Amino acid sequence: MHVRVLPFGILKESLGSDPIALDLPRGATVTDLLASLAARAPAIETLGIAVSVNAEYANRTQILREGDEVGLLPPVSGGAPSQAQLKAEESIFIRLTRDPIQAEALVAAAKHGEDGAVIVFDGIVRNNSRGRKTLHLDYEAYEEMAKKQMNELAREAITRHGVRNVAIIHRLGRLQVGETSVLIIVSSAHRAKAYEASRWLIDTLKKTVPIWKKETFVDGAVWADGEPFPPGYAVEGADGSST
Repeated sequence: MHVRVLPFGILKESLGSDPIALDLPRGATVTDLLASLAARAPAIETLGIAVSVNAEYANRTQILREGDEVGLLPPVSGGAPSQAQLKAEESIFIRLTRDPIQAEALVAAAKHGEDGAVIVFDGIVRNNSRGRKTLHLDYEAYEEMAKKQMNELAREAITRHGVRNVAIIHRLGRLQVGETSVLIIVSSAHRAKAYEASRWLIDTLKKTVPIWKKETFVDGAVWADGEPFPPGYAVEGADGSST
């Protein structure tokens, strides 16, 4: 049977940027697929990657089927809408964009009469990282899956923290120093709940949403180290260790 493999982030260095058509025996699992690629991409065994099948996180024992789309996900680093568009979405707004994020307009659109607080996390590109001068960043995403994960996070934040509205906007493509990479807006009747939801959202997004960052410095370029996936996300070997 044939499956389509999509490498992301640093795995593109060894597997290439294009999707891979892989021929596997019927009944093959995620484990079998990883084993078939390990010689070409040794990082699969060391990065603590996660795997998706048809844009859903999958475990090592999942059986693959003809035509499946398999994403190889290393640890992750996802035009602005009008006010009417944002309000039309009621309690959730999710967007991946390659255009500059217009934070001021988005924050204004998130305010409603019943809100006592609007908390904004505005993540921006700084001019240095680990002692090296940054020229620019490039963000890429497994877009279909990223939007699903962002939507799930927004819904969970509303349920978990009792806030009214969540907007998550993530920039893709090349960003210059000072530009916004991710904007999270949480609206709530009470400031404490909004603060808690905002912190939970950015911390969880950085671990679970398949978006990767490549940093270009004056002396070279690297894929940014991602945070480890939460328990249950990274595929594990037979001995229980992450691949």
